[in-house]
Amino acid sequence: MWRKLRIAVLLTVLFGVAVGSWVDRRRTTDWDSTLWIGVFPVAADSRAITRDHILQLEPAQFSAIEAFFEREAEAHGLPLARPVKIELRPPLDTPPPRLDPEAGVAGRILWSLRMRAYAWRQAGDALADIRVFVLYHDPALTPSVPHSLGLQKGLLGVVHGFAGPGRDGANAVVIAHEVLHALGATDKYDPRTGQPLWPDGYANPAAEPRHPQDMAEIMGGRIPLSVSTAAIPDSLDDVVIGQRTATEINWQPQP
Repeated sequence: MWRKLRIAVLLTVLFGVAVGSWVDRRRTTDWDSTLWIGVFPVAADSRAITRDHILQLEPAQFSAIEAFFEREAEAHGLPLARPVKIELRPPLDTPPPRLDPEAGVAGRILWSLRMRAYAWRQAGDALADIRVFVLYHDPALTPSVPHSLGLQKGLLGVVHGFAGPGRDGANAVVIAHEVLHALGATDKYDPRTGQPLWPDGYANPAAEPRHPQDMAEIMGGRIPLSVSTAAIPDSLDDVVIGQRTATEINWQPQP
């Protein structure tokens, strides 16, 4: 009896989550008003460079993300002058729950629920449509950061970035990528190699010759230089939103 009751409770919770996710999806992709994105800095280590970087963050350091969405929205004909507004929130002391890279379907569902609970506890008072938790790492200690994540179900992002001077541009690219995941965009690169997939992962899929490309498609992640090599963009100045991604976030009509 207790087992059946637990299953019934779990199914009720999952049904409520599914309904809430559908409502959030409709609300955030109708583009009838500006989306507010709350950015919550978190120290991923105890290094001084990380702590100092977080304490010195200013809203202007995230303005490139707003400018990127404005530029790309205009390019795709979206009649909204300011698609997103970034709000820098105070740093958090507690990091978000960690997702085991080897987690199966059940583990990922459990992590997603824990992540929502964390967001509610840590940022429940934030008037944000999408909440992005940016974990900053000292690059001397962690030269390669864990994979960032964006959740459409829950409208959340967990971004791993680098602390220190000259890192804002690259961090902004990752934040924008995960925000787009939260809005329903899919990855457009080979997960084994990191190489962008043609055509949807290319900024200019019709270019002749195809390589090298000058820009990156935001969900392709890198600038394709050849069939097997690609460069990480330094900033959002080197990135565009491709047609397929625009369709996924309701900027373009479905084909």
